[in-house]
Amino acid sequence: MEEMEGDIDHITTDIPSQKCPLVCESASHACIDRENNPLTGPVFKNPVCKVYRFQTVDSKWMLVREQMEECTLSFSIPKQLLSLYIQEDTRRVQDLRELGELSPHWDNLRMEVMTRYGGIINSYQETFAELDKITGRSFKPSCCKAQKSLEFIPINLHTQRMRVTCPRKTDAFYDIVTVGAPAAHFQGFKSSGLQRLLSRYEAEKKSFSTAYQCIYYSPEHTAKAQEVLSTISHLQPLITSLADQLLQAAQDHSSPGLKDALKNLSDKTEQFVHTLKDELVKSALLALHAARPGYISKNQKQTPVQGGQHQGHIHQGSDQNQSPVQGLPGHSPATSVTESMVVCNNVEGSQNLTKGDGGPLPLKHQDSIPHHKEYDEEEWDRVWANVAKCLNCVIAMVDKLQEEDNSRPEQGPEKQLADVITSHNPGDWREQLCPVATRLKDCVMEVVEKAKRAMTFVLLQEAACSITQGFLLQQRRDVVFSQALAALACGFVMRLYAGMQDKGFLEQLHLVGLVAQFESLLSTYSEEIGMLEDMEVGISDLQRVVFKITEAKTDDLSDLQPLVCGRRDHFTVEVPLPRLVFQTLPEEIKEGKPLRVFPVLFNVGINEQQTIAERFGDISLQERINQKNFEILEAYYKSLSEKVPVECLPCFQTQTDIKELLETLGQNVVTKKRKNVEILWIAGTICRRLNGIRFTSCKSAKDRTSMSVTLEQCALLRDEHQLSKDFFIRALDCMRREGCRIENVEKNIRCRKYAFNMLQLMAFPKRYRPPEGTYGKVDS
Repeated sequence: MEEMEGDIDHITTDIPSQKCPLVCESASHACIDRENNPLTGPVFKNPVCKVYRFQTVDSKWMLVREQMEECTLSFSIPKQLLSLYIQEDTRRVQDLRELGELSPHWDNLRMEVMTRYGGIINSYQETFAELDKITGRSFKPSCCKAQKSLEFIPINLHTQRMRVTCPRKTDAFYDIVTVGAPAAHFQGFKSSGLQRLLSRYEAEKKSFSTAYQCIYYSPEHTAKAQEVLSTISHLQPLITSLADQLLQAAQDHSSPGLKDALKNLSDKTEQFVHTLKDELVKSALLALHAARPGYISKNQKQTPVQGGQHQGHIHQGSDQNQSPVQGLPGHSPATSVTESMVVCNNVEGSQNLTKGDGGPLPLKHQDSIPHHKEYDEEEWDRVWANVAKCLNCVIAMVDKLQEEDNSRPEQGPEKQLADVITSHNPGDWREQLCPVATRLKDCVMEVVEKAKRAMTFVLLQEAACSITQGFLLQQRRDVVFSQALAALACGFVMRLYAGMQDKGFLEQLHLVGLVAQFESLLSTYSEEIGMLEDMEVGISDLQRVVFKITEAKTDDLSDLQPLVCGRRDHFTVEVPLPRLVFQTLPEEIKEGKPLRVFPVLFNVGINEQQTIAERFGDISLQERINQKNFEILEAYYKSLSEKVPVECLPCFQTQTDIKELLETLGQNVVTKKRKNVEILWIAGTICRRLNGIRFTSCKSAKDRTSMSVTLEQCALLRDEHQLSKDFFIRALDCMRREGCRIENVEKNIRCRKYAFNMLQLMAFPKRYRPPEGTYGKVDS
């Protein structure tokens, strides 16, 4: 979009005698762009349609149709996420229970953490029950943005499509998703937003770890622990199933089946072994061992007890409740217990470890780890390596069986039949394979049990470091992510439906993935700073999401609803398609290849509060966000250009090279210019040129968002469809006065006025100002 600041200050309205070129307004099927497409029904509903006629530069006429719809994913995605959060936290509580017996210090921390998890679970169950009562509703109006029961629901989520029909060009359409900034509006922004809260939390966690006598784990370590738990819980049943398939192939005496099953089993087992090749597991097992009741270090065992002195006296001069991990140098999870570590972990009874004349007091143990034995640091290495050894035994046995089968000489039919009857029972292969396959399954299970306990202990310590603050931050992050994912899923489904006939788009989708470009108009002043900080984290967290296309069980609308599965560190959104549509997809997509999305966020504040921030405040947050996301976008384009032919990308009239657009965007990002909305224009243009998904947001996706969407639509009409310069302002004002966006305002606040006043609008860039009569003081 070219710079348009110099023409007309269109706070004033059009010439009164020139009628607004709105020629049709309807919500009936005659005016709705359904294209007889069965895919629009499952997730998009309650359409509003407006049709205009505008003049082109050669005095011909184009027909422009706007269509705005609600999305059922506004509610269905958050409800599914809430259910998954409840399941995940319930499993976490169960894992904590299964840690076994811990010293009183650790047991108290465990109980406190479990209590906090219980509080979150109860809160989420109540929210889910409230949402379950809501029927027939598919969007949250801006006036409900701070409503507790709706905090997981995105604000004012809508899709908007502009379809253009003109004499000299085939029909074209342009899609955009509008949504209020994903943020914890109910919780508020007095203490700032997620980005700053998380940074402060990580900085303070080390001091918390000392106060709570825990090991400090970095965000990378806790993320790794969650990843290990997620991966092993997925792979362990898969390996067991594949081992059973291998035995079935042996039972059937099928060499091809045996070969295929072995390949799959080898791949998954190697992935399993690789996942656990991490020092974090080993060090966490050591820390867990040190947290058992009655743990005594080597040095303590070697210290002589003189004159009937109690063993507990070794603790003299130290805190009786000291945690054993205090002996880990620097509280680092990657270090081992040193030889000089002296700890007795029987906290309550450290002064009474002897009974009578020195006889040992019996201890009860619920765990298989021998608490009073010296910890064997090589035990984990042996257990972990046994999985690979067992796999090698399975491979060797399969090779042996196939070699024996191949070496058998060709025989006549009668002899073959006799062999089958007398000596070659089809179960022979199974009998030989069964012991090694069973041993593999047992070894995998043993490793899973140890690794699961170790990683659960890591997460226990991470949670215990700052119990109250950590859980509040997790809840805030859950809320923000829920809103962001609902918007992303809506945009992905809309883009997928639109591109089903585009082979180049589908190739790009499975080879590289799609860019999802979020445009934000929030200011960097007052509470909107907190909103932007929430939004930044929420959009970044979308990197943990992949999509998969599946074949729907039936063509019923209920079976075509996207489904979410996974856990906080990794979610998958499955998008079902009708059978006939699914069959037209590339094989890679039909086989379930994960489809990636690359979220990027660009922010430029445009209101009067941004004027204050630029003159007297701090806009470094906006500058950092734009620079960081420019680098992500640049990296995406580099990957795309290496893997996808340029022919896969859409054609535009303005054939400026994408690389040149990126260079211009990069220059604008580092340029010190007030309200540099050109950043948003260029980023939006690049997104469309890259087949991406476009989003626009402000606080409520109602006022500033409406100005941006209508401006972008008119710029597309001018640049791509030769809209007459004389009609540009008239078209812009008409869309803002009579189009879908003023309908959106009325849906939200029951009033057809944008929430601006004249003083505010004087601070807006000129092209973001609505026509007279369409704004005023209203409750938004």
